Parts: sequence; C-alpha cells; structure tokens
Amino acid sequence: MRFTIYPAIDLRNGRVVRLQYGDPNKQTVFSDDPAAMGRQWLAAGAEWLHVVNLDGAFDEAGAANWAALPQLTQLGAQVQFGGGIRALADVARALDAGAARVILGTTAVENPALVAEAIAQFGAERIVVGIDARDGRVKTRGWLHDTAVTPAQLGQQMKESGVQTIIYTDISRDGVLTGVNAAATAQLAQATGLRVIASGGVAALDDITRCAALAGQGVVGVITGRAIYDGRLDLHTAFQTIHR
Repeated sequence: MRFTIYPAIDLRNGRVVRLQYGDPNKQTVFSDDPAAMGRQWLAAGAEWLHVVNLDGAFDEAGAANWAALPQLTQLGAQVQFGGGIRALADVARALDAGAARVILGTTAVENPALVAEAIAQFGAERIVVGIDARDGRVKTRGWLHDTAVTPAQLGQQMKESGVQTIIYTDISRDGVLTGVNAAATAQLAQATGLRVIASGGVAALDDITRCAALAGQGVVGVITGRAIYDGRLDLHTAFQTIHR
C-alpha cells in the first residue's frame, strides 16, 4: 500500500462541513454540493476520498448523506466511507453504493465481534477501523462518549480480529490546524503492526511530508480536511511532493 493523501468530505445534512474538535456546535459549511467538492479534489490528483456521515456518527439517520454517497463513488475515485456504521447491513449498503472501504469506529469498541464478521463476509481490504482518541483514551459515538481503552489496546484487539488498516484521529487536533500527530501515529503502527492512516490537525504541506516520511514505520496515509478547504494546503502541490 503506497502512501496516500485522503481529502476529507464530511457530510452533515447533505452539506460539506468541517467541525472543530468534532463538536457539532462548532461547524463551518463549505459546500452544498458534495459531488462538486469531490470533483475539485479529483482534479487536484486525489485517487481516494474520505467521506464521513457525521449525522450517522451522532446517531441520526443521515439520509441526505447516504444519498450523496453514490454521487461521490461515481466520480472515479475510490471512497472510504464511515459514520454510524453499526451493522453488517450498513456495511453492505455502503459497499453496494460503491464505497471501496467501510470505516467501523464505535462498533469496534461496542461490538468487536461485528468487525470480525464484516471481515469474514466482505474481506479485510474493505474494512477499516477508525480509532479516535483524546488524551490517550478512545472516544465513541461521534466522540461524545469516553472509554477506558487506549488506542494501542484497541488496535491490538482489532488486529486479532483480522483488521489490517486503521485510521487514527487525534481529536485534540481535529479541525483546528494545530499539526498532525505523526509521531503518535507511527508509534501506534509500531505497537500494533497495523497500517495506520493519520488524521486530525493537518495544517500545511509539512504535515503531509512528515507523515509520508514515516511510511516505512507503518504510516500509510494522511487525511486532510480544513487545511484544503481554507486554502492553507494546496492539494495538487501535496500530491506532486510525495510522488516525486
């Protein structure tokens, strides 16, 4: 798996938004047209889109976000999709809508057996686990619920279930442009033996290159959101830089 930059398309009521620290009360709307946003990132060189159903993460129906998913998967990029995926039927629904990979987050903590079932049914390449943490503890339900589990503990459990790739989000950095926690991402990869995609805090090209430099330590990608929406990071330049 080569190092990949994943532009994020976070959906709330069918609109592209960004949240600060995952807080639904600290929301900025960037577009009412997710497909147009996706086309913009593909034009910059993206081969993958990271799409999140925020309504689902907050235990809401998210019908408009599900409706946007096939519009995004038909653009030509591969899509990894998550947010509120709580059952095998949800996984199947996302894959049927064209998603290449489905992200399981809360489910990995609350129902780990479902992760193993999903891998058995759909294959390890199609299932990614999202590990979202603040202050060394995993949080669930749209980051609103605390657990006593550490990222390394959850990662090791997931590897035993057959998981190969995880997304690690440092919530304390998410949506606030404070710099990605590349070191912690690499440490998690080394501790678990998993491939890890870094998420949270990307502010500039330096964040991308720091993550890419850790590819040999298991950091296989990085997700960027607010920085590309605010124009602080030029996505085309980022792709040119890591693929030289």
